[in-house]
Amino acid sequence: MSEVTRPSLSDALTERMLELIRTGGHRPGDRLPSTRELSQRFAVTTPTLREALRRLEATGAIEMRHGSGIYVGADIERLVLPNPNMRDMRGAQLLELLGARIVIEPPLAALAAGRATGEELAALQRVLVDAARHLRGQDAELHDANMTFHRATARLAGNRVLHEVVDSLLTVHGPEQREILQIFDDRRRDYDEHLAILEAIEARDAAAAEERMRAHLVDVKTVIEQRLQHPPK
Repeated sequence: MSEVTRPSLSDALTERMLELIRTGGHRPGDRLPSTRELSQRFAVTTPTLREALRRLEATGAIEMRHGSGIYVGADIERLVLPNPNMRDMRGAQLLELLGARIVIEPPLAALAAGRATGEELAALQRVLVDAARHLRGQDAELHDANMTFHRATARLAGNRVLHEVVDSLLTVHGPEQREILQIFDDRRRDYDEHLAILEAIEARDAAAAEERMRAHLVDVKTVIEQRLQHPPK
């Protein structure tokens, strides 16, 4: 096979890698050919191939495991992807993201109340049990549990695209969300609000689940607005 011509070498090679995954029927977790085999297959140098592989890894399409090989990534079938190039966000952008969450997540909580299975509810309960173990200063673990709760609630709504939108928004402002824990400085209150949302979902009370999720997110947005208006000295 001839060398892919520049100037779109990396783009074309990335697309051909995706085509290889699609046409080969590969699923997340499947192992792909080695770097050497892929270089020979596409008639490109190893450095050129690695550039395309890094781009695919940044979007979660593949996973490169040191000493093991190249595998199809868990995000290969995602429809909505977070921006891997995003850095620190400006205040206005962060408020817009939180505003988007206020629009999107409450209706998803309502949908979750209407369709979540007993097994799914049990999994959501376990997330909050985990969060409760980390209320006394283990902020990294608490943050992970909090984000898992929001992602899981969105997933239970049954709309894959909207779940991925929420997941992407949480990924984009993860560092800022960790700051909120420090500024809000009321981990118990945050936990209790999550617990109230879960109780509404368990009760199949869609209206209450929606309202409690909205109140919770508005609370978070208010904290950020106050921080931006009166930054710590």
